[in-house]
Amino acid sequence: MILLDYMINLSIFSLMVSTPLIIRSFINHKPLKQLRLWAALYAGIVSSILVGLSFEEQGYSYDIRYAILILVFAYLGPAAGLITGSFTLISRLMASDNWLPAIVGWLIIMFFFTLINMRYSHLKPAKRTGILAGSYIVIYVLTVPLLFNVFRDNFGFHFQYLLFIMLGVMIGGLLIESYENLYRIITEKKNMEKTLEESEAKYRLIAENTSDLIMVMDKENGISYFSPSHEIVLGYKVSELQSVELCQLIHPDDVHPFAKTIENIFENNESLSVEFRFLHHEGHWIEFESRCMPVIGEEGVIEHIVMISRDISERKKAEEILLQSEKLSIVGELAAGVAHEIRNPLTTIKGFVQLYKKENSSIEFNDLLLSELERIETITSEMLTLGKPQAIQLNRANLRDVIENTVELLSPQANMKDIQFIQKCEDTDFVITCEKNQIKQVFLNIFKNAMEAMPEGGDIEISLKKGENEDCVISVKDQGCGIPEELLPRLGEPFYTLKEKGTGLGLMICHKIIKQHQGIISYQSTLNEGTLIEIHLPLASKIFE
Repeated sequence: MILLDYMINLSIFSLMVSTPLIIRSFINHKPLKQLRLWAALYAGIVSSILVGLSFEEQGYSYDIRYAILILVFAYLGPAAGLITGSFTLISRLMASDNWLPAIVGWLIIMFFFTLINMRYSHLKPAKRTGILAGSYIVIYVLTVPLLFNVFRDNFGFHFQYLLFIMLGVMIGGLLIESYENLYRIITEKKNMEKTLEESEAKYRLIAENTSDLIMVMDKENGISYFSPSHEIVLGYKVSELQSVELCQLIHPDDVHPFAKTIENIFENNESLSVEFRFLHHEGHWIEFESRCMPVIGEEGVIEHIVMISRDISERKKAEEILLQSEKLSIVGELAAGVAHEIRNPLTTIKGFVQLYKKENSSIEFNDLLLSELERIETITSEMLTLGKPQAIQLNRANLRDVIENTVELLSPQANMKDIQFIQKCEDTDFVITCEKNQIKQVFLNIFKNAMEAMPEGGDIEISLKKGENEDCVISVKDQGCGIPEELLPRLGEPFYTLKEKGTGLGLMICHKIIKQHQGIISYQSTLNEGTLIEIHLPLASKIFE
């Protein structure tokens, strides 16, 4: 019968310990304030229930309430233990007689439990539980059977009581430790998931908002990831890129170097850079510089290649401009030096030829010599203009008058070649701030080039109108042989010419003058149809803004 009573007490004890733990596992909320106080009160109520289920033996009441007390001291500390212990004592005194052993035993246990908890506070609760359980056995043996002579001859009864107390402590401790470990695992998992989500959010934020193109290539050279920046930079949707083989969008001249770079990365396990041209959705090519980095898998082999590509079109243009500037600087210094050394003896030779012509006017080679000398003089003048920065004085001028004066100057030569100048000007003044002679030199070079492109005659259309940006637009269109489209970007380079006897300096000087006047010059041409040159110059009111 006593064994059955212990089993009932132990079952109720296990249920009461596990109930709050189970409820807590299903509720996700912040920890309660004064948790230890509430836990101590709950433990006191459980101990009171266990006292209510106690059994009496010869006037003495027995139960496993001290199992609760041991666990409270071990896991919640001495303050909570004193609260729970007060419940156990009051419940015990109300349940049965023989108060003296109960009160003395309770005081001794409270005293030693408090000392032990303070002494071993650095240990984990599970270890403190073992120490407190052992000390309870010692205190119980010294006080109950020996000090108070309670059932001194009935060793089996005391052994049975202590056994069930220890079983209660073990079951309660296992339940609490299991819950704590489970709660710790769940908390760590949630923290890891939260950290992972935050990390993914950061990388997603970077990947989705960077202007660089990020691709992930697998071992079969298939692309498993395209960053959203592809749509912004290239105009393709990600779904369109995933359905097309990558090499189909790379310039044919760059496919082999690109494939060779990828092959070297897989073979040598090293990061490499490669430049290639990628086809835009609208049909033009964009230059990219790509940094390719291998990603090693668990087996120590490359599983992916992360490619971070950047649009370097503007950088390439800047490099070309810088190269052109350096070339112009070198050419200018060389041209100025050569022109200066040539000009002095040239003047002497030209003077003697002119004197010789006066004395021997019948010699037919004199005019040819003088024309060639004048041509050399013109070239040296252009070279000096190129190499020596000149201080210019800007004045207001009507661009219509400058064009008409230039046309008037070239009209006799144009009539001899059956070339007509057709002027189309808006009925208004086009006042610009300029160095008049330099602007006139630009028109002379352009008009002469147009005339030389039409050896069999034709029309040269000259139009003058206001542009969209409140500037003036000068258009010169001839009916000449035209220029191949691939050669248009080279116009204006030093010493680059398409004419048999050209120097390549005329258009370069035109570019320099237009740039000094904050203007723009552009070319359009079709073979065997003619060339269109457009010059944009700011009006006088705008240049002073």
